[in-house]
Amino acid sequence: MEQENDWDRDLLLDPAWEKQQRKTFTAWCNSHLRKSGTQIENIEEDFRDGLKLMLLLEVIAGERLPKPERGKMRVHKINNVNKALDFIASKGVKLVSIGAEEIVDGNAKMTLGMIWTIILRFAIQDISVEETSAKEGLLLWCQRKTAPYKNVNVQNFHISWKDGLAFNALIHRHRPELIDYDKLRKDDPVTNLNNAFEVAERYLDIPKMLDAEDIVGTLRPDEKAIMTYVSCFYHAFSGAQKAETAANRICKVLAVNQENEHLMEDYEKLASDLLEWIRRTIPWLENRAPEKTMAEMQQKLEDFRDYRRVHKPPKVQEKCQLEINFNTLQTKLRLSNRPAFMPSEGRMVSDINGAWHKLEGAEKGYEEWLLNEIRRLERLDHLAEKFRQKAAIHESWTDGKEAMLTQKDYETATLSEIKALLKKHEAFESDLAAHQDRVEQIAAIAQELNELDYYDSPSVNARCQKICEQWDALGTLTQNRRESLERTEKQLESIDELYLEYAKRAAPFNNWMEGAMEDLQDMFIVHNIEEIQGLITAHEQFKSTLPEANKERESIQAIQAEVQKIAQYNGIKLAGNNPYTSITPQSIDKKWEKVQQLVPQRDQALQEELARQQSNDHLRRQFANQANMIGPWIQTKMEEIGRISIEMNGTLEDQLTHLRQYEQRIIEYKPNIDQLEGDHQLIQEALIFDNKYTSYTMEHLRVGWEQLLTTIARTINEIENQILTRDAKGISQEQLHEYRTSFNHFDKDHSGVLQAEEFKACLISLGYDVETDKQGEAEFARIMGIVDPNNSGAVTFQAFIDFMSRETTDTDTADQVIASFKILAGDKNFITAEELRRELPPDQAEYCIARMAPYAGPDAVAGALDYMSFSTALYGESDL
Repeated sequence: MEQENDWDRDLLLDPAWEKQQRKTFTAWCNSHLRKSGTQIENIEEDFRDGLKLMLLLEVIAGERLPKPERGKMRVHKINNVNKALDFIASKGVKLVSIGAEEIVDGNAKMTLGMIWTIILRFAIQDISVEETSAKEGLLLWCQRKTAPYKNVNVQNFHISWKDGLAFNALIHRHRPELIDYDKLRKDDPVTNLNNAFEVAERYLDIPKMLDAEDIVGTLRPDEKAIMTYVSCFYHAFSGAQKAETAANRICKVLAVNQENEHLMEDYEKLASDLLEWIRRTIPWLENRAPEKTMAEMQQKLEDFRDYRRVHKPPKVQEKCQLEINFNTLQTKLRLSNRPAFMPSEGRMVSDINGAWHKLEGAEKGYEEWLLNEIRRLERLDHLAEKFRQKAAIHESWTDGKEAMLTQKDYETATLSEIKALLKKHEAFESDLAAHQDRVEQIAAIAQELNELDYYDSPSVNARCQKICEQWDALGTLTQNRRESLERTEKQLESIDELYLEYAKRAAPFNNWMEGAMEDLQDMFIVHNIEEIQGLITAHEQFKSTLPEANKERESIQAIQAEVQKIAQYNGIKLAGNNPYTSITPQSIDKKWEKVQQLVPQRDQALQEELARQQSNDHLRRQFANQANMIGPWIQTKMEEIGRISIEMNGTLEDQLTHLRQYEQRIIEYKPNIDQLEGDHQLIQEALIFDNKYTSYTMEHLRVGWEQLLTTIARTINEIENQILTRDAKGISQEQLHEYRTSFNHFDKDHSGVLQAEEFKACLISLGYDVETDKQGEAEFARIMGIVDPNNSGAVTFQAFIDFMSRETTDTDTADQVIASFKILAGDKNFITAEELRRELPPDQAEYCIARMAPYAGPDAVAGALDYMSFSTALYGESDL
């Protein structure tokens, strides 16, 4: 009695509902009975004998009922009604408190309840929308269809329909040409309802089952009447529902394809930009045009440091990101059953790695060339300054010598004067011979400058040539003067032995002092403490000779003093200076004082250089201490990452979290690298070219650091791809654990990949028939073609789980997409642009139109498109 009581309570709550139900149910029954040429006018009267009731059930169920009884007696009518009720019950409907006697007696409430039961079973129960059925399924269908329309919010089957907009929205959604929805007004419900009822009756073959005034005039329209009428719309548009499902499948497939194409375009652009940057950078690094000055070469070195610090690091990140994007794209293509992505020629990851390797080779060679050039220019500057000093000293010495050698003073001189001139000339020859070594040094330095390609070699050569020519001229003049003096020497007898002795001893001593001054002022260049200590030792040895030199000076000065003493004693008036030498006691004392001044200056210069070399040694030790810690640290981290990539500790998410934390700790180590870069820059600024305290160079550590960052990023990407594969394929954590265990068991060398024979052994252990017979070899070759499309001879763990998941899961296929297009095309072998635009979203419809080839079958029409070849191309079975 529960259903009867509910039915009575509904009708008592609002008597207008009975009127609405009677009209709706009558119209619904007539919409089915008209196919048999029968109609009803009074629902309780026309069903009393059971004949029209049985006919109605036969029409809507499509089945034959037992033959009715044609008698007029009450028992005949009851029997007919019972046959109808038994048929309803046979369809799984539980009838509560509805008996044949009430129907035969014309009980209106029982008759309406019976008709509602029939409607619910045959018109509503089989409705199914996204795992919901009957009333909930019908309501969800209405909500989905009317969602895009303003002022429509379907929440039930009573007041949500009072303004008529929901009915109009349902019609407009499926047949937009029948209703101008934008002209409807929410405040005019009667017009809205009548418009929907009339359009449905005229164009959709749905009879008018409701009265607009009754619905508007009722506080809450009857839910069963509304549901009955709305179910007619659902069945009328059920064909469109299939098309929508097919369109959704196509949209899903096309969305995947469009996303993959976008990723491919991004890869191509990023690869092209990176290769273009490498192409522009390599010629700059390969340029070996030397500069003329140290400042210009220092600027080149600074530009190279800017490249290392500023320009290259972002490109390292781009290269790493490019590899990650490529791996992610390939994973998505495998998961969506698409062919692997093959970049344009010259833009493969291997091509980029090759170009990058060439870049780093040019980079290393460029740095070595820069440092060698700086050493060469430093050496050239030192030699050029040494050449200028020696040339200046020599030119100062030769100044006036030609005039002295060409004078004719011996023609009018006395015998003693001639002898004096001869002795003086002998002293000059001794001095000239002493200067021969300096001239040879000047020529040797000029030759070395030429060999080292000194930029100002022409001026050096010109000056050297002038000195050599002048030296040759001095030699000729000296020889000529000696010959002249010797011709007259026989007439000269007296000679002042003291002057002669003075001249002979003063000349070498003077030359020694000049050499000492030259050495004390000579520039020096050293590269380590040992070399400067060697110079300091040599200088100390020089200082130890000074007492003996001072004795020699005093002895020479004593000769001059003896001359003065003899002259005074004998009353001899000396005519001018010593005729045998131009070296005066005053010049000896002056040069001696100069030597005494230069010695402490040399001491200071050597001590300053010693301090600089000690500072350089400190920089070497400082760099070495850091490098000797960082180098092993990087190697340890690389080994740890390798172990993490093949070990299984926790879920993939746990491993990913652990790797990201590990990556963060590595990134946090970056300040140590930056500090080491700073130490390295100080070493280069100090022009330190070797370091005996460590075997690590900054270049090795940079490469190791970049490899460490790339390895941790690549390992994280592999775990992310495994998660993506697991989620897309529905693989459990236990299955992944089993896959990893099998993979690690056969990865004997712990390389992270399975060689072909290892992979074959793994397949055999899993039950695959890949033995050494002909059939097994063919099967193994097929599987290798799947997991190793590039024929590298090795199988990664990602490819392994892709293969294992593909063996146990299902994916979209080309045949499924073709079947979906066939539904949209109305079972035709082609589809038109109009049909695509009607069933698919605009962007995906245009995507299909732009890529579908014209259909060329015998049943082709104008504008026909070939959806079959398009569908196979999506899965790599033909060209798109």
